[in-house]
Amino acid sequence: MPTCLETTSPRDLFMRRAAELALRGRGSTAPNPCVGAVLVQGGVVVAEGWHKACGGPHAEVNCLADARAKGVNPAECDLFVTLEPCNHQGKTPPCTRAVIEAGLKRVYVGCGDPNQDVTGGGVEVLRAAGVEVIVGVEEALCRDLIDEFVLWKTTARTYNILKMASTIDGKIAARGGRPQAVSGPKSQQDVHRLRSQVCAIIVGGNTFYGDNPQLTCRLEEDPLPRDFRQPFAVIVTGKLPNAYSTFNILRQRPQDAIFWTTEYSAKTPLADELRARGTRIWGLPELPGAGKDGLDFAPGFVRLREELSCHLTLCEGGGHLALSLCRQDLVDEFVHYVAPRVLGDDEGKSLFAGEAVQSMAQSLPFRLAHASSCGEDLKLTYKPRRA
Repeated sequence: MPTCLETTSPRDLFMRRAAELALRGRGSTAPNPCVGAVLVQGGVVVAEGWHKACGGPHAEVNCLADARAKGVNPAECDLFVTLEPCNHQGKTPPCTRAVIEAGLKRVYVGCGDPNQDVTGGGVEVLRAAGVEVIVGVEEALCRDLIDEFVLWKTTARTYNILKMASTIDGKIAARGGRPQAVSGPKSQQDVHRLRSQVCAIIVGGNTFYGDNPQLTCRLEEDPLPRDFRQPFAVIVTGKLPNAYSTFNILRQRPQDAIFWTTEYSAKTPLADELRARGTRIWGLPELPGAGKDGLDFAPGFVRLREELSCHLTLCEGGGHLALSLCRQDLVDEFVHYVAPRVLGDDEGKSLFAGEAVQSMAQSLPFRLAHASSCGEDLKLTYKPRRA
């Protein structure tokens, strides 16, 4: 997730490459952080590695293995790693031991390990063994990589990504609300890559009833692994459908559907009919003063993690659900695809909707973490500004 501010420092570029590699493990490493590493010799990246799956070798070990497979001597290289090498015995041996045994003389670290459960600092151990360690290269970038890990350590809920696509003037659909693609094919495939990383996809009732989505991952370029499990489909609505309706999700995979609804609706005969087909119906409490659709989503995210081992979710709107999640401080990352087109209609569907706000002081603050092109579209990744 490189920043949009370019620098000419080779150290920064090497760490950015390590960060790109780290994201390849996103989702499969949960509840561990995603970490990337590169070995540099003579100003050139000669070996690469990343943490691929929870319980598997860490980024440093995979990078060293890549070097040996290529006939590269790690002792003649510098190591760049996005997160401080671990110094404890978990499911794998300490990475500090691998680094020292490889004969490395210099290690660049993106950010320190924030895990309070880990005893003994990896940096201190490396320095005590005579390894030069430089900490803080592209630190903000590398800290963004472990945001989800920090959240899992400090809360009981999932890490939530909000994804929206709009025109330049912030419209997600024309006034009729008919399902039409806003972004281009590259962005649409990028969304499917996001879907491949998460355990659940969340939409509002208007999207479910109006678009009849599948909410599955369908990658054209890269085949999905055999053991890949499609994400759960979470629908937020106070109006439950008929158990034998023709909606794609209920017709194709009712056991993967989860309806977040009012506590009253969750106790109705319609809810029981859906449960009989294997569909989960979770009644959520209503927020005081939030109106008829003001559900408290926090218990739902906690339950996803506790009952279904879900760590990452992708929320795909629409505008009312997106705003509600933001107002409840449940959006940890906002991915916005901006298509190069203007709708120009005041009654078009907006990115965020549902409130009458009188002052900019009531706006929700975000910061730009990443910007890149995605085909003809612009892909912007934001993080919330939290205290």
